[in-house]
Formats: sequence, C-alpha cells, structure tokens
Amino acid sequence: MPPFVLTVLKIVFLALLYFFIYRAIRSAVVDLRAPARATAGAAPGRPRAKEPGRPAQKGKPPRTVVVTDDKGAKVGTHQLDGQLQIGRAEACQIRLSDTYVSQFHARLFSRDGSWFVEDLGSTNGTYLNQRRVTGTAEIRAGDRLRMGKTTLELRR
Repeated sequence: MPPFVLTVLKIVFLALLYFFIYRAIRSAVVDLRAPARATAGAAPGRPRAKEPGRPAQKGKPPRTVVVTDDKGAKVGTHQLDGQLQIGRAEACQIRLSDTYVSQFHARLFSRDGSWFVEDLGSTNGTYLNQRRVTGTAEIRAGDRLRMGKTTLELRR
C-alpha cells in the first residue's frame, strides 16, 4: 500500500477515535447533570416542601395529563376520559415524538373511580415516580410518569 493511503487511514482512524471519546464524555456529563437539575432550589440540610414523586393530593384521582419533553417544555395537555393509549403510533390518543417511546408504550384507564397505568410491553419501560411499572399501577394527582425522555404529570 502506498504511504499516502496509510497516512490518510491513520488520520481517519484518529478522527473516529476522538469522536468516540467526545461522545462518551458528553454522555457522562449529561447523565451527571440530570439529577443536579432535579434537586436545584433545595437548601442544603433542609427538607423540601414536597418530595419528588409524592402525590400532591393523596387519594385524589387525576383529571388531566400534562406532557413535557426532556427540556421541561410543555408539549400538551390531555383530559382523562375513557382509556388513553400512549405511544408514537397514529392510533394513540397521546402521541409522543420521543424516539425512546414504543409505538404502543402504555395505557391509562379508569376502574372503580381510580386511574391506572399499564405498560404495554415497551422496550424502555414506563416509570411511575422513578419506579418501573410492571403490570398495572394506580396513579394519583401529583404522580409523574416517565416514558423515554418524556414526562407526563397527572394533575387534578
């Protein structure tokens, strides 16, 4: 092989290596910053007024769902009535453009005056107040559902 081709291959290999290292460091920084954002605003040594993941009004069923993206921007609001499917598919009542969300990710449904969430076998899982949902779980006003990078807050 000519020396010119070997030199070009070395440069391409080094560029790919540096790009890989950059992406690994960037991913680590993003993962480290996420928890810091959640606890910002709490004074050191003092308990927070409202613990994250706790219902705002214990036992009260939610009436609306507020959808926010990974940056905290409000994407939409949906009234809870009947059964709602959540996912990327056209047939879903709550459509999310998050690529980490399955086509049919989860569903919200009412039974005996209470609301429940059920994961529909999604790839990345459904989290209720930072705990993975396996099967069906009751939801209340103040709870947060996370699917992929999207958060759904249940409100009264």
